[in-house]
Amino acid sequence: MALIFLHHVVGDLTVGKPDLVEFPESEPIDAAVKAIANSSEAAIAVWRGREKGEEAPTSSPAARFVGVLTSLDVVAFLARVGGDHQAAMRTAVSEVVVPNPGLLREVDPGTRLIDALEIMKQGVRHLLVRKSVAWKGMSKRFSIMYNGKWLRNTETSSAGTIINSSQPSSSALPDDKFCCLSREDVIRFLICCLGALAPIPLSSISSLGAITLNYSHIEASSPALEALLRVPDDPRAIAVVETNPDGSHKIIGDISAYQLWKCDYLAAAWAMANISAGQFVIGSDENGTTPVSPSDFTISSTMEEFGVGASPRPRKFSSRSIGFFSNLASQMSVGQLRSMYLGRSAPLTCKHTSSLAAVMAQLLSHRATHVWVTDANSEDGILLGVIGFSGILNAVTKNVIPRTI
Repeated sequence: MALIFLHHVVGDLTVGKPDLVEFPESEPIDAAVKAIANSSEAAIAVWRGREKGEEAPTSSPAARFVGVLTSLDVVAFLARVGGDHQAAMRTAVSEVVVPNPGLLREVDPGTRLIDALEIMKQGVRHLLVRKSVAWKGMSKRFSIMYNGKWLRNTETSSAGTIINSSQPSSSALPDDKFCCLSREDVIRFLICCLGALAPIPLSSISSLGAITLNYSHIEASSPALEALLRVPDDPRAIAVVETNPDGSHKIIGDISAYQLWKCDYLAAAWAMANISAGQFVIGSDENGTTPVSPSDFTISSTMEEFGVGASPRPRKFSSRSIGFFSNLASQMSVGQLRSMYLGRSAPLTCKHTSSLAAVMAQLLSHRATHVWVTDANSEDGILLGVIGFSGILNAVTKNVIPRTI
């Protein structure tokens, strides 16, 4: 099983990855909303601009990385600021994004996969990889013979020296082409190699210790705005629960970046500031009394016409499609905002007896960041914890000891 981690390198995962496109911190929130909706995740990486006279080939984007802005961050900002949403949407992203340069690390394409996973297990969520590079550590499975010899990774590393392996090699070409690997990219690579990971993929997530038992939660009757005080860093999700007489929790929804990915940001912000957490995840009618089915949750056609928060699909051009999210705020009453808000979709759940492979497939198929784990022996679906990318990475590498090859 360990061979897949020891004989593959980060460069193997970059095949077909698009070039890095930086989102500047100087851009306004309304531009970030559109970028998040069109992104492959519920978030975008934010970067500082280059200093005056700074040349692109000599400047590593890692030095200018600021942090990650999620859909939850945007909704939370709008919910807290209130008042003039038109002005709020013109706010620079730099005033909203939480600086956290530790979420990204630049690594050499020849870094072994096991070392890259160890880096991610330390809290790094994105690996920055230079594309135009002749690296030494190309794996035999994906490489060919150069000058009559197989290329081997001549650099050694261990669990205690993995940071050294993240430094670019001297073979890097003077080019500014980079790509960014996420934890989802790593999981997608691993799910294509399930046979090499046996028997771990067929083991239950509870037996592998992949479940985070100390999950964050909020009572359905509590104000939705209180959830923002309890959202953990990873995964950025909080369960909305109803507490049973025995103290156990029944999950009815969650507040997370994933659930807010392609929502109506203004309507969701109003709802977060004015209704309870239970109403926020289930939805309510204009009087706030009738629950709305999760299947009724769709992106408002009105919002789509304004080009914000909508799925990236072709739309008929009209004069109404020219405008910004902020323009809509000044044209709509509170009642209209309330009726537009239809709640979130049902939370992703699995049983504690589910196999690791099944959960990995569930995460990838929904482009989610986490799955809530319930008790398979309970008819009410008692909440036990949550599993995300960190739990999966820890599970698949639990018995793998990095060594020199």
